[in-house]
Amino acid sequence: MKSLGRTDLPTRQQAALRSAIRWEWFTIGYTTCTIAIIAFVVGGSQAMKTAWIEDMLSLIPQIAFLTALLFIRRHPSASFPFGLHRVMGVGHLVAGVALLAVGGNLAVQSIAGLVRAEHPAIGTVRVFGQTVWLGWFMIAVMSVIVIGPFFYGNAKARLAPLLHNKVLYADADMARADWTTTVASIVGVLGIGVGWWWLDGAAALFISAGIVWDGYRNTRAAVRDLIDQRAQTVDDAQPHPLIAQIVRELERQSWVREAGLRMRDMGQVFHVEAFVVPEHDRLSTAKLDAARGAITEMDWKMQDVSIIPVASLPPEAVRS
Repeated sequence: MKSLGRTDLPTRQQAALRSAIRWEWFTIGYTTCTIAIIAFVVGGSQAMKTAWIEDMLSLIPQIAFLTALLFIRRHPSASFPFGLHRVMGVGHLVAGVALLAVGGNLAVQSIAGLVRAEHPAIGTVRVFGQTVWLGWFMIAVMSVIVIGPFFYGNAKARLAPLLHNKVLYADADMARADWTTTVASIVGVLGIGVGWWWLDGAAALFISAGIVWDGYRNTRAAVRDLIDQRAQTVDDAQPHPLIAQIVRELERQSWVREAGLRMRDMGQVFHVEAFVVPEHDRLSTAKLDAARGAITEMDWKMQDVSIIPVASLPPEAVRS
């Protein structure tokens, strides 16, 4: 995949995108296997059931990412003059809402189980003629499957900033935090084993609270991008540094007295509306085209750049 819409990806981003696609397919395969394995040992533990459902939910970001790629590669058209980059944001929103809804439902069930003082039970199995507590198999399975997310989570975290892809970043963040789910499920199983029935419900509540938090963060970030907040870094920690760089580039032009801009995130690429107050009333289109070209060449993410001469900067045009 060499382009996103009409944006040609640099060589480094092409390689990063190919790598991201491979990691997403690997994650889907790995997670599908873990879901099947946990199904055999889930038993009566509420914590294990919640962790199992969380693994199922973790497939949503990967599916959203791969599905969105089928759309955002299309060129702008008369029907969609800005391209279909927003599909990535829609996928981000769908993933966030699904996590929020299911996580909230699981949290309610966990609280209800604690209030009703439900005492979960974990049975035994016969292995080579010996009776073995099923909880040991649960602990062993959860201890092994946590290894994968650590590796592919870190790999995706390195790729997400290169592609400025928030779905990939959210996927990586969830994977890197997966060890907390594993520890909580193990604690819940051990709680049942020593007779502390409430520990299993508490562990399930902890896991479901993590799902709700992931859902809230992703839903909030997706909605803010879809309603055109100022472009942010991939982790939504701060305004994107390209805003200040573009303003400096414009104000270096001899014919520009002052500059400000509105920049929104279309999903991996940016839409820039730059406002300039010229030194003189007369302004040639050649100067505007040259300035536009300079901004476009600053970064591959510059999908659409408009330069608008004005008498004074509008109040929403920012400079940093």
